[in-house]
Amino acid sequence: MRTFVSEADLHDLVRATYGADRRLRELTRLPGGTTKGVYRLTLDDGSTVLLYRWTADENFWPAQTGLSVGPFDADTGRDGFVRAYAVLRGLGVRVPEIVAMGPDHALVEEVRGGSLETLLERDAVAGREALGRLGEMLRTMHSHTADSFGFPGATPAGFALQRGLNSLSAAAAREPRIAAEQTRLADELHTRYAAVRPRSGYGFIHGEIGADHVLIGPAGEPVLIDIEGSMFFDVEWEHAFLELRFGPLYPALRTVPLDPARLAHYRLVHYLSLVAGPLQIIEGDFPNVAGMRSIAEDNTRRALGEIATA
Repeated sequence: MRTFVSEADLHDLVRATYGADRRLRELTRLPGGTTKGVYRLTLDDGSTVLLYRWTADENFWPAQTGLSVGPFDADTGRDGFVRAYAVLRGLGVRVPEIVAMGPDHALVEEVRGGSLETLLERDAVAGREALGRLGEMLRTMHSHTADSFGFPGATPAGFALQRGLNSLSAAAAREPRIAAEQTRLADELHTRYAAVRPRSGYGFIHGEIGADHVLIGPAGEPVLIDIEGSMFFDVEWEHAFLELRFGPLYPALRTVPLDPARLAHYRLVHYLSLVAGPLQIIEGDFPNVAGMRSIAEDNTRRALGEIATA
């Protein structure tokens, strides 16, 4: 049985952060999180703040998925959040402000403008403007480079190959259409990896930007959330995911030169990961089974489409 936060658990935190005369009026656990719990705290003056909570009870992923290899196994908890926050703030990239930190939690600003996804649906003109501003943020991040990404002698493409092969095995065990093409998909992964040429220098990426991971701030500015997995890596990893998530709107976000071979390699790895991951997480008690099945179904079609003419 999972144990989530209750109002009584937060009495001391609210008191320490806001003073003895402040009270918590309402606590709401927000849906959607897979690795951390996100709660809205409404205080007695009507103001709100979000609680991020990184504990085992808030993490719906199984202990072993095969997806967490090398840099993908980095700390995406509280310490990963703090590291990413410092780098992004240093670059001038807008993220929610930290109000208070604890050993397994953070209180952060609640950005109240809704998501970029909602804005694009509601107001295409304002959404396109925010998308352009997001593109400039990405240009800043991806142009911020390091000589290595923390694994001497290894490459991002190599770790991605292993993630892709592990994802393929996990997906094939759960999806008959992937199982039927497992050999061809494995061969395609190796072929695409072999086409990637060595490079030096890696950009700073978020790793999982969809329109639902971008909020809209008070001045209409994009605000990045779920930043814990940010790292120095091939920027093509980010762009293959952006292409997937933004579809026809993606060209507004393609702001730096990209290597086509890396894009092709990472595109297939993403598709397979987005079959394996969702099908594994719903074997537990994650509540949004239909949503995860939909993600797996869409990416099964995409993965198989990559070998349709190969």
